[in-house]
Amino acid sequence: MRRLLRALWQYRHFITGSIKNEFKTRFIRSRLGAAWIVLHPLAQVLIYALVLSEVMRAKLPGVDSQFAYPIYLLSGMVAWTLFAELSGRLMSVFIENANLMKKLAFPKLALPLISIGSSFINFLLLLVAMFVVFVFLGHFPFSHILWLFPLTVVLLVFTVGFGLSLGILNVFVRDIEQVFSIVLQFWFWLTPIVYAISIVPKKYHFLLYLNPLTSITKGFQDVLLYEKAPQMLPLLYPLTAGALMLVGAMWLFLRAKEEMTDVL
Repeated sequence: MRRLLRALWQYRHFITGSIKNEFKTRFIRSRLGAAWIVLHPLAQVLIYALVLSEVMRAKLPGVDSQFAYPIYLLSGMVAWTLFAELSGRLMSVFIENANLMKKLAFPKLALPLISIGSSFINFLLLLVAMFVVFVFLGHFPFSHILWLFPLTVVLLVFTVGFGLSLGILNVFVRDIEQVFSIVLQFWFWLTPIVYAISIVPKKYHFLLYLNPLTSITKGFQDVLLYEKAPQMLPLLYPLTAGALMLVGAMWLFLRAKEEMTDVL
């Protein structure tokens, strides 16, 4: 493990350079460029807001703003977008870079790090765009903004552990990626982003909290909509689950890294 970390450090310029190049090439022929990173989730929020705003406004007590529901949507969507994008990228990172893995000698874990770095930059851009929208809506949720840092750490630990585990398994069982694309659609609706937990009968709340993303998105909503500190105890669940999956993924990678290249 120490040897692997040393190799990653030696290739740090390759990793950072790849993140920069990926960001540039992604939008090199696009006139709007990086704006597309934020336009897609913002468009999705706009659609839900137009359809459900009147229905959901009364379901968000304690918020005086007439834009409470769009703010609620944005707060949850920014967390979900990072999870969906990064887990999807990690799912296919080894398969998409099969030729690179076969032809060049470099630490293979550099590939997931490039995906993590690129997705995190997209997340930061979306976060900045979200705050700009909040300002236009007359909402200034800056009193507890520092809580976004631990929330993002928990989200990254869970997402990387989950995505990397499935990404390694996907090399050997290609159906995993196809199944995940279907599961992701159900997962979105099982996470309280479009609706508030309060509209779900209390006897089913425990089912919602079995979803590790529930406590994370609720934390983002607490900070960005209700302007209060998130509940930390529920966050131990996704943090622990993510850490265990990350350890499992590293163990699996160290055992299967040579075989992965042969299968690819």
